[in-house]
Parts: sequence; structure tokens; C-alpha cells
Amino acid sequence: MSTMIKMVRSLAAVAALAVATPAVAAGANVEIHPQQWSFSGPFGFYDRGQLQRGFKVYQEVCQACHGLKQVAFRNLAENGGPSFSEDAAKQIASEYTVVDGPDDDGEMFDRPAILADRFPSPFPNVNAARAANGGAYPPDFSLLAKARAAQRGFPWFVFDIFTQYQESGPDYIYSLLTGYEEDPEGIEVPVGQYYNHSFLAGQFISMAPPLSDELVEYTDGSPMTVDQYAKDVSAFMMWAAEPHLEDRKKIGFRVMVFLIVFAGLLYFTKKQLWRNVDH
Repeated sequence: MSTMIKMVRSLAAVAALAVATPAVAAGANVEIHPQQWSFSGPFGFYDRGQLQRGFKVYQEVCQACHGLKQVAFRNLAENGGPSFSEDAAKQIASEYTVVDGPDDDGEMFDRPAILADRFPSPFPNVNAARAANGGAYPPDFSLLAKARAAQRGFPWFVFDIFTQYQESGPDYIYSLLTGYEEDPEGIEVPVGQYYNHSFLAGQFISMAPPLSDELVEYTDGSPMTVDQYAKDVSAFMMWAAEPHLEDRKKIGFRVMVFLIVFAGLLYFTKKQLWRNVDH
């Protein structure tokens, strides 16, 4: 009986912790706005046009502060990504300078990037990045869409297993980029910071609002609004963090079909082998 009581108490403690998790991880009054993404669900896929627009937003707005050091230029032309042509990816790479060497004299030198290179960081080191941004360190974008996400806690994470919800990262990034607002009455915002109701670490963020309407020119007719820019760059960051998402989902679907067929064969085999045996 004492063992049963201990088990019940343990389960109750785990449930209480799960319920408390969102408030601890996300902070109070954090607003996350789930979006409809082409890559959600078991059959999701990346929208190539959206990834290319998101890359343009990254290039023209974000890359001055945020790196992309885990992504190589060749990835831009690979299947499952933005699907730039190889020539276009080479042209993009040639616009960047990377450090190479040593040469015959033992010296490092600068050269134009090639497809095999990764995106260079905007700052030589963390201290330089902090010094240029008032003490705040702009995180690298490579894995941010997987590393930054609002925890949904109990019971939502149970539902997520069945709905296959895995887009909390881009949902959070979108909400953050669109979550800036004028300083609310009665709240004193520290000097050099901005009010954002979707920031997980608190209501004040050191990054100034990076987006505004008509900031980046789209040539495909898409709206040039903060909302569209935020969606596009969030989708691009999701691809950077999980470039093989489409292949993973295809393999997962094939495995599930195989397991269902295999289970059916096992069932009928059992029925055939044991049909004349008394139970």
C-alpha cells in the first residue's frame, strides 16, 4: 500500500511540474501566435518561393548582426531547400569574403567565398559582437528555429504527439518579430531596450524592431509587410535548422506503411499457422 501511495504522489508531482513548465519557460503573459506553415504535418514541405524570400530578408536585414555559420553556400542549391540554381548560388557566394590560408608565406588571406564555404560570421568573436551591440550577443541563426521555442507543457505536449506539432520554433520567431509595440502605460522600459510581448526572456529586448513595411523589395508580388517578412524569414530559419525535413517525413511515411503492412502479414500468418490448434 505504501508503494502505491508513493507512486501516486510521484505521478502527481510530475503532472504538477508539467503544468508549471510553460509559465517557467515562457514567462508571464508571453504571446505566441501559431501560424499555418507549408512544412507542418506528416506531409509538409518547404515553399521554395517563401525560402527564397526569407533568404532575401536575412541578407538585407539580419545578416549584419546574425551569422549562419552551419549553412554552406552549396546548401542553397540542394534539393529540399531554396532551390537556387548552382550559378545563382555561386553568385551569392562570390559576394562574401572568407579567411583562408595559410599561404606559402604562412599568412592568412581573404578570398571570395565558393560553394563549399559556409556563411561567414558578421563578427570575429563573441566579445566583438557584444561590443557592437551594447553588450547583447546576437545569436547565430543556423539552429535558432529548433533551439528557441515556447514550451507547451501538459497536456498540450500530449496532443502534439498526435497532431505532430513541431513548429513551435518558427511560431515563436514570427511572434517575436511581430511582437514589438509602443511602451505600455505604467511600464518603464530600460534605456536601450524595447518592449516585446512575445520575448521569452522577459518583456524587454535589446534588439530594435528589425522589420518595417516596404523594407525589402519582393519581385514575385508577395506583400511587402512586416507580417509577410516575419513569416518568410521564420520559414527560412526553420529550413536552416532542419534542411532535411522533407526527406525525414518521406522516410517516416514509408516506414509507417511498411510497419502496417508487416503487422498485417504477421497477423494473417499467425491465423494460418494456428488455425487448426485448439486454444
